[in-house]
Amino acid sequence: MPEVNSSVEVQSRETELAAAQKQSPHAIPGAKYGWLSSLRSYLIFDPLIWFYTLVMGVLALPGGSFDRSGRRLHWFSRTWSWLIMKTILSPVKVIGLDKIDTSRPHVYAVNHASAIDIPVLYIHLPFQFRIVFKKELLSYPVVGWQLKRSGQVCIDQQKPTNSIAAIRSAVKSLKAGMPLVIYPEGGRTPDGEIKPFLPGAFFLALKAQVDIVPVALVGTYELLPMDTYHIKCRPLEMRVGEPISTVGLTMRDLEGLSARVQKAVEELYYAKNPNSA
Repeated sequence: MPEVNSSVEVQSRETELAAAQKQSPHAIPGAKYGWLSSLRSYLIFDPLIWFYTLVMGVLALPGGSFDRSGRRLHWFSRTWSWLIMKTILSPVKVIGLDKIDTSRPHVYAVNHASAIDIPVLYIHLPFQFRIVFKKELLSYPVVGWQLKRSGQVCIDQQKPTNSIAAIRSAVKSLKAGMPLVIYPEGGRTPDGEIKPFLPGAFFLALKAQVDIVPVALVGTYELLPMDTYHIKCRPLEMRVGEPISTVGLTMRDLEGLSARVQKAVEELYYAKNPNSA
């Protein structure tokens, strides 16, 4: 009986460990975030971030009224992001971006794990770009206005026909040289694991016949998952993979293309040694 109990205990511990790893695939071994971390986040980080959002949003109002291209508002978004990343004390290591010809327009396909993903991208993608976002975000004060006025691409997932004009505009912008950032999962992951990509997310890349660049943000889920405001300071990584061509592909290739991009993002995200991914 003691051997049976011991075996059961070992299996139980292994099950708990596997569950913890599944929920937080990039957790730092031994890292603890207790009440001091919570107080720092709720009393310092969160109020400062809301302050930055309000102030930068108000300051951007005059410029946004005369800047239909969104180029000036991109600067405000980048400054807002810089303030946030400096505040939360979480350095970002960028891997693979130096291999990308950033002078060409690409669609950057990024896993979506946290609200911190956007500031990370604004700081570490060193060029003008636009984001494809869900219509629901327009209801957020200040943020919704900024998205609408800065030339981002709004998609109504409930009624896609309402997005035809935005899609046409985005394709035109891509062909004219403006890169796009998309979140192919359609929303943030609730457990840190990459969710199935929506094939329709790559429609714009196909129509414009531009390359898709897979990007994996590592550690942002562990830093700030959904349904909490507790920011847990930690190092982050932005891993950039090889571009995936869409030249010659048609709508019939959409699902295969989606699967290929998802595989590339997953390989980057789960790699133990990203430099060889």
